[in-house]
Amino acid sequence: MSKRVLLFLSMAFAFAYLAGCKSGPDHFTMEDFALVEKIDAHVHVNSADSAFIDQARSDNFKLLTVNVEYPDFPPIDDQQSRALMHKQNHPDVIAYATTFSMNGWDDSNWSEKVMQRLNESFATGAVAVKMWKNIGMEFRASDGKLVMIDDPKFDAIFEHIRQQQKVLIGHQGEPKNCWLPIEEMTVNNDKGYFKNHPQYHMYLHPEMPSYEDQMAARDRMLDKNRDIHFMGAHLASLEWSVDEIAKFLDRFPNATVDLAARMGQVQYQSRRYREKVRSFFDKYQDRILYATDLTQEPNANPDEFKKEVHEKWLDDWKYLNTDSTMSVPQLDESFQGLALPRVVVEKIYRLNAQRVFSNAWKN
Repeated sequence: MSKRVLLFLSMAFAFAYLAGCKSGPDHFTMEDFALVEKIDAHVHVNSADSAFIDQARSDNFKLLTVNVEYPDFPPIDDQQSRALMHKQNHPDVIAYATTFSMNGWDDSNWSEKVMQRLNESFATGAVAVKMWKNIGMEFRASDGKLVMIDDPKFDAIFEHIRQQQKVLIGHQGEPKNCWLPIEEMTVNNDKGYFKNHPQYHMYLHPEMPSYEDQMAARDRMLDKNRDIHFMGAHLASLEWSVDEIAKFLDRFPNATVDLAARMGQVQYQSRRYREKVRSFFDKYQDRILYATDLTQEPNANPDEFKKEVHEKWLDDWKYLNTDSTMSVPQLDESFQGLALPRVVVEKIYRLNAQRVFSNAWKN
């Protein structure tokens, strides 16, 4: 074969590779990180500053910023305003998920007001609706009863979301670690979070519903709403067991899960059962979305935040794409990367999110 032919073939491969063609190497490398188009399908851009968007462009990411009724975040109207500002300025990078407040739950027209708010959000481009753990773990009706996610009062709202062909993002319950003493938790980020948020540390609140109660309520809700597209945030709070996530996905064929803030639990399992975890990603490659839960606070230092984001994205890429031995702050022990096939990585990092949140990012 002549040098001219070899040069032509090399150039053709390079152009096909950059275009996302699946011919070529079976696995990505660290050198491929910035070349591959990626989506982080669960973040919180709570600042007017563009640092998150700037880093996303640099690292070839698109973002789904998720509004949520979380007391540590700005009010949900402020979250939506910032999401819309960034979406208007950077439609090729930012899409957003809306939410609604539980305030006024006891009013007879509460559901109608919620649906009106959702319609307003859908009109401005919201692609999903987030429901948070305050349902089931915090919010109570006027009679003092804890409101669970399978309450019939939500039924009309879920049906409306389905009819509008939007995604319901559900964060029900918490990691199973939440029901353990801090010293028995499996990952350091859970230890830190629940130490700083004792109100959500259910081990300290035995009067509250159990982990099993929370999962059962979520599953009863999905049994009533079989046709809704549900994305189980944080691996649907089943992060402790890929076997349990598999059962969930088998039971609910319209459900997907995201990896937001639960990569450490996956790494904890893969250190012990690496091939089982690899098999899980392979079997459910069409049902898993890459996500981090990275949050840009309103007063975050832009340069420091960009560095944090870049390092997190690189760590996750290394874990999913290589077989390197590595360590992360979430764990006290090292582990080996999964070296997932390229075709699996492309789905988890981009194609699944593009399918689930169709027309979310405008080029």
